[in-house]
Amino acid sequence: MVKLTDLSGAALLPSLASAYALPGACSGTCTNTHDPSIIRRADGTYFRFSTGGKIAVHTAPDLTGPWTYRGAVLPNGSSINLAGNDDLWAPDVSLVGDEYYLYYAVSTFGSQNSAIGLARSSSLDVGTWTDLGATGVASDPSKSYNAIDPNLIRDDGGNYFLTFGSFWGDIQRVRMTPTKVNGDVYQVAYDPNDTAMEGAYVFKYGSYYYLFYSKGQCCGYDTNKPAAGKEYKIMVCRSTSAVGPFVDKNGVSCRNGGGTVVLESHDWVYGPGGQGVYQDPTHGPVLYYHYVDTRIGYADGQKQFGWNTIDFSSGWPVV
Repeated sequence: MVKLTDLSGAALLPSLASAYALPGACSGTCTNTHDPSIIRRADGTYFRFSTGGKIAVHTAPDLTGPWTYRGAVLPNGSSINLAGNDDLWAPDVSLVGDEYYLYYAVSTFGSQNSAIGLARSSSLDVGTWTDLGATGVASDPSKSYNAIDPNLIRDDGGNYFLTFGSFWGDIQRVRMTPTKVNGDVYQVAYDPNDTAMEGAYVFKYGSYYYLFYSKGQCCGYDTNKPAAGKEYKIMVCRSTSAVGPFVDKNGVSCRNGGGTVVLESHDWVYGPGGQGVYQDPTHGPVLYYHYVDTRIGYADGQKQFGWNTIDFSSGWPVV
């Protein structure tokens, strides 16, 4: 990073100011946090669900922690008969009526033989989750998409949609009941020049539905570090309709390479992604994600839980 110096060579400024705020405070278990999903129960307890360990569960009294590991959502794995059904990915948790729905992905790394499953609980607590199995969202090499990274949204008309996808065909959407598929799959985001898009999350704020997604290489930084700028970063497009079309800040379609950067590597934060957005009663709208702290290490198991408040005053999310 460039430094400004006087004639003696002494630094006048430590560095040029970063365009992004550093992550908010986190205490307790701030690792074991790949692809986090956050929700707050009515009693004030925060739950964090994450990839691995058959969906790891952590709780805390505040978004800042201290986070404590509680166990697995599905300790016996998924009933979906696919490779990877004992190592579940990318949880997404929502309150639907008076029950909690947790969507998850069954797959193996680099595979397009994938499916999205669903578990349900009345309390969020470990030991209360029932696996409902397949939702009907599935992919295989004959299809133009990959059925991982689910995210449920309910629009203003009461309709449920599941947004999902990774690489092959990028980001897709389908209407849900919400437990089962209730329509045709269609594409909502695609970059013809770089299909490394995944982890979509839709958040309604004001008049717009914001389509957040991760772009770039997510993992393996300790053994296969990507070229600068090719690591994970968080992007966004928006629409006045839950079903799109979505465009970026310059009006470019998200189906034709559009996308505005929300958060990327900066300071000691590297490869932020796997994000979600939460309307927190204390902190306001919050972007949460996993990232590598370069002061600690680049291994997947060292990824940290990060969060920042978001300012929507310009009509676009600013960290």
